[in-house]
Amino acid sequence: MVWAAGWELCAAVSEAAALGLIGAGSMKPDILQLHIRKVKDALQDKAPFGVNIPLQRGDADELVQVSLDEGARIFFTSAGNPGRFTPMLKKKGATVVHVVPSVTLAVKAEARGVDAVVCEGTEAGGHNGVDEIPVFVLVPQVVEAISIPVIAAGGIVDGRGIAAAMALGAEGVQIGTRFAATVESSAHNRYKQAVLNATDTGTVFALRKIGPVRMLRNPYAERCAEAETRGASAEEQRTLLGSYRERLGIFEGDWQEGQFEAGMGAGRIHDIPPAGDIVARLVHEWIDYSLEP
Repeated sequence: MVWAAGWELCAAVSEAAALGLIGAGSMKPDILQLHIRKVKDALQDKAPFGVNIPLQRGDADELVQVSLDEGARIFFTSAGNPGRFTPMLKKKGATVVHVVPSVTLAVKAEARGVDAVVCEGTEAGGHNGVDEIPVFVLVPQVVEAISIPVIAAGGIVDGRGIAAAMALGAEGVQIGTRFAATVESSAHNRYKQAVLNATDTGTVFALRKIGPVRMLRNPYAERCAEAETRGASAEEQRTLLGSYRERLGIFEGDWQEGQFEAGMGAGRIHDIPPAGDIVARLVHEWIDYSLEP
């Protein structure tokens, strides 16, 4: 959710009684500080919120410290060893949830003391695990392997998906692309329209040698797919990625050269409503599907 999950989306989701997260992956510490302050001003302690921090960031220490200093107490971490910060965060009274793409990493995350894990299947948008395990395979195996709560993520865009995740043993869901295409999302309108235009084959999974990423099928993504097919080296893929591709696509809307990260569920997204409406819709659909015989 880099470049899409700023304070407005976070506040709107939390106000609707779900848990809004600020996507710190695209923020410098001072920008994150500003977003946390704005979320707190908007929520006025009426609802909780969280911060998502990719641990591979060179300034992860600063992002964590700024979040703590500004009063954040729910942390979703990813792309790194959760043991790096979890003990310190727990001493501060924080809840820590770590994103995992495999059973092995889920077991390790539990051993590092996290409170829950997000099982992210390869259907999800953005960076994914190298083993490319889908949600339907990953979630039940993780549920059987650990004792802490499991949250499902990847390809979930409606209440039917939530009901399916719960049937697999998950105790909650994390939803990205559906909320990236909302009024409060900070993503560019060109990005939101691209999500609406996507089909079942509307995403590409490429750049495996330098960090697998799922993105919408646009001219840049097609070049990445072509390079992958002919066996491009890691160096060539790194050159193809260049710098600021995510910002160029998600935030600036450059259809030709930008990286439009999104999940496979984009093919089932057909509107751009307020985030609060989506939360209400998800709950009602989930209840309806759960009650069906």
